[in-house]
Amino acid sequence: MDVGYLGVGNMGQPMAAKLLDAGNGLTIFDLSEDAMRPLLDRQARRGASPKDLADRCETVFVSLPTLNAFRAAALGPEGLIHGAAMKTLVNTCTVGVPFVRELEAAFVAKGVTIVDCPISGGPAGARAGTLSVMISGDPAAIEKIRPLISSWGSTLTIAGDTPGAAQILKLTNNVLFAVALAATSEAFVMGAKGGLDPETMVNAINAGSGRNGATKTVVPVSVLDRSFHYGAALHILMKDVDLAIAQGEELGVPMWVCQAARLVYKHAIFSGAANDDISTLIQHVERASGFQLPGTH
Repeated sequence: MDVGYLGVGNMGQPMAAKLLDAGNGLTIFDLSEDAMRPLLDRQARRGASPKDLADRCETVFVSLPTLNAFRAAALGPEGLIHGAAMKTLVNTCTVGVPFVRELEAAFVAKGVTIVDCPISGGPAGARAGTLSVMISGDPAAIEKIRPLISSWGSTLTIAGDTPGAAQILKLTNNVLFAVALAATSEAFVMGAKGGLDPETMVNAINAGSGRNGATKTVVPVSVLDRSFHYGAALHILMKDVDLAIAQGEELGVPMWVCQAARLVYKHAIFSGAANDDISTLIQHVERASGFQLPGTH
């Protein structure tokens, strides 16, 4: 199948590569030449603009980091909405329910079906093909793209038949991860400053009840060796926290703990760390504590 891919950065590039691995034809567009180059070297075709992708491909995947970037690429003067061939737009981004509704309202008149398909697992999961894929939308449209997205991971969860349902599922996942990362950063600095070896903490916690996404991935991969290269920027996770809290408040759910974690991320953002890796959150706790974890390897 020939498909388009808009946005081939940290997540989009390995996800698009999986489509190539499965033998699909691929046309790509990204503002970054460096991001496109590995896929172009594998014979992906270069699109001239988002509109060009939608002129050439019936199915277009979107992986963009911010709502503003997505809105411009979808609805702007050279946006997807002006393409003549696209019939299915597959959103892999965490954008929240209101934005999905905005997309639906704009594209329904063009005869384009929106499939909501956010993913979880980070860049490492994208490269390994072990992502958790969450999807919602028209059942026929989901079945049409199922062979494509099956290359991203073996866990495919259908959240419902309405675009936006998968957004709520993804926000539930992401705010849990964000809270866990903030708490893990504080807890590991506490433990290490109290004399514990960080690697010993990882081994014990991951065998016990305190294990979470941060202790199983971020800390072992990017904190213990102090490489801080997990692959996601703090401003992206901050965006997800904001969206999750807004969703909870809209539903009348108190988000007390999530609001507390939000303050930790806001502190980092306001200190100029918006583009830093999410694993650097622990450095803000270290500085406030007057203590730095030792590198282990």
